[in-house]
Amino acid sequence: MSRKNHRRTACLSALLACVTAFGGALASPASASPASPEAAVPPVSDFHGVNWADPRDNYADDAVVPSGLSTSDSYATVYAKSEAIIDGFAKLGANTVRLPVNPTSVNGPFWKSYRGAIDAATDQGFKVILGYWEADNAKDGKIDNQASWDQMWARITSSYVRNSKVYFEPMNEPFGYTSQEWRDIAAKWVTTHSNVPRDRILIGGFKYSEDVKPVCADSRLDGTRLALHNYGFWHTDWTSVDQWKQDFKQRIGDCASRTILDEFGATMTSGLNYNGPINGSNEIAYIQAATDTIRELGLGSVYWPGLRNGDTYSLTTLQGTGTDLSLKVNNQSGLDRLHWAWRQ
Repeated sequence: MSRKNHRRTACLSALLACVTAFGGALASPASASPASPEAAVPPVSDFHGVNWADPRDNYADDAVVPSGLSTSDSYATVYAKSEAIIDGFAKLGANTVRLPVNPTSVNGPFWKSYRGAIDAATDQGFKVILGYWEADNAKDGKIDNQASWDQMWARITSSYVRNSKVYFEPMNEPFGYTSQEWRDIAAKWVTTHSNVPRDRILIGGFKYSEDVKPVCADSRLDGTRLALHNYGFWHTDWTSVDQWKQDFKQRIGDCASRTILDEFGATMTSGLNYNGPINGSNEIAYIQAATDTIRELGLGSVYWPGLRNGDTYSLTTLQGTGTDLSLKVNNQSGLDRLHWAWRQ
């Protein structure tokens, strides 16, 4: 969730035949072929990622559509556009992309085309995190419709359970639930989708995915990855790097080996120098602390966002037309800090 929406809120078939029915003749072989049983399980530190987001911040009553794509695009067009955008992310040094899903995107006609983005990313060797976002007319931190949500995840997992590069995040920022309620929901998801390897499941932390310790301590969720979120605008008066580091570490506890910080970000369009002195900027202090902590603890990380049209936090700006697309870096010092976090 971006800063804008934190401020607003306080701040089916499981048959593999659906690969043919919904993927079409152009579906990537990678989405249908089984993963190698010898494939190594990557540590969280190998997740060097960016979010690719809908201009509406992934909250949508209709299909969620990452920037640059359209619901009118065919599978082939989505695949070609995504190839170009993923190539742009690769040039940043990323190897992971987090994509939004919702029931309208997956249960409706757009799924046949949207799979082109997932397939293009995995075909280029990227890990793909698919996370559920609630609708714009809800935003209560709860699953909008249980039956539609179940159908969505059944369709997604049946399509990609055998693609070892695809990861599943049952819900983005489940702030509407108590810790116990959310852990019960997450545990039920894991049990329902027992064919999904646990290391390919990301369970969001408590509230705004802001504290992973309760999820980490629940034995029913052993073996899963943990999704942490943290933003500089949560404490606009904090200008101490050490204060931010302490805050990060308090939210993680002893669970660093399972934790992926899959949302964190700051302004990238105002010319801030994230390599320079703090100069009273909470954003510079925050980004330096975040990237230092990622590096120190070996966390996975997925910057918010790598691309989102109209977002001042966006690391890049989309250029070009049609399928001839490229990405322009908005702040080199911000990218430098990501490279530091990723040990590049």
